[in-house]
Amino acid sequence: MIEFYLDGRSGLSPYLQLVQQVRHALRLGLLREGDQLPTVKDVVARLAINPNTVLKAYRELEHESLVAARPGVGTFVTRTLTDASLAAHGRLRQDLRRWLTKARLAGLDDESIEALFMTTFRTASQEDIA
Repeated sequence: MIEFYLDGRSGLSPYLQLVQQVRHALRLGLLREGDQLPTVKDVVARLAINPNTVLKAYRELEHESLVAARPGVGTFVTRTLTDASLAAHGRLRQDLRRWLTKARLAGLDDESIEALFMTTFRTASQEDIA
């Protein structure tokens, strides 16, 4: 089962953070069809957020046909977002971990690492489009 977290520095609203975390888990194969999401009550207790925030996230995921609510039972994954590239994730994750280690040894803190990665990612994405 997925464990949600909130990042106050992300710039995303809490409900969008929950939606994004479910999408990422579906894409990475961490959630599979039939898996149950945490109950609204559990998420509210763990994150100290408004129940409507969790409900809004779950409704958006339902609208995307990624999950389905079963009244009185819970919310369950109805499809995943994994594709053929999932097999490459393990090797790429190891490469990324090595890169993170190098970045930390070079003296970069978490915020600097994130800024460097995101800037490089966006630049590369724009170059691919052009």
